[in-house]
Amino acid sequence: MNGHVKSMNFQQFMESATTLLSLLLIMAVDSTRTVAASRNQQCGNALQQTLKLTRLVRKESTDLIKTYKASQGEMSDLFCEVSVNNIPDPNISGLDPSEKIVSIYTHLQEFIPHFTRVYEQQTDLQSPSSPLLAELISVNSRSRNLAVVVKGFYQSLFPNLPLPEPAGGPTTLPPPQNIFQQKVYGCVVLKTYKKFLLDVSKVLNNIKGKVCRRRIQMNALFF
Repeated sequence: MNGHVKSMNFQQFMESATTLLSLLLIMAVDSTRTVAASRNQQCGNALQQTLKLTRLVRKESTDLIKTYKASQGEMSDLFCEVSVNNIPDPNISGLDPSEKIVSIYTHLQEFIPHFTRVYEQQTDLQSPSSPLLAELISVNSRSRNLAVVVKGFYQSLFPNLPLPEPAGGPTTLPPPQNIFQQKVYGCVVLKTYKKFLLDVSKVLNNIKGKVCRRRIQMNALFF
């Protein structure tokens, strides 16, 4: 009888332990799903914010080029066609999303000093009330904000991969220029930046269709 009671107690203990283990596993899976869903939402939200700001800066840069040309006088349409050295390459490098986002961030950091130089040159060529100066300040400020947003997006996607800061020292700026060279330089900087922003939009849209969606699919596969 005692053996039978012990057997019953052991069986009840095992059933209780199995039930408890099952509950713990369900809770763990639910918790993992919640965390995964939260990360997917963060991925989507950060991407949408980055895309939205990129489109805004691209629109403002398009308007800025028109304002720039209108303020430079004769031959302004030809200024953007001249070749200029030491302008950042607008092409985004890298094979995987992390490398591409790093390239976007690095390029933004490289363009900002050029905007500052263009603004300094144009303050000598334009009246203080010129709309060009205000638009240059706006695009420069938006570009700095975009760099911060891109950095945040990278960190939300790759929390365990520190974002490397641009290497190679300060951005190379042109030596002293005459008025014609300044007008050409400013136009080429703005045109190149506009092309860069177009590439940024393409890369982000590609990431939108792969990275965040892939996370969702992988979560569905494992859970």
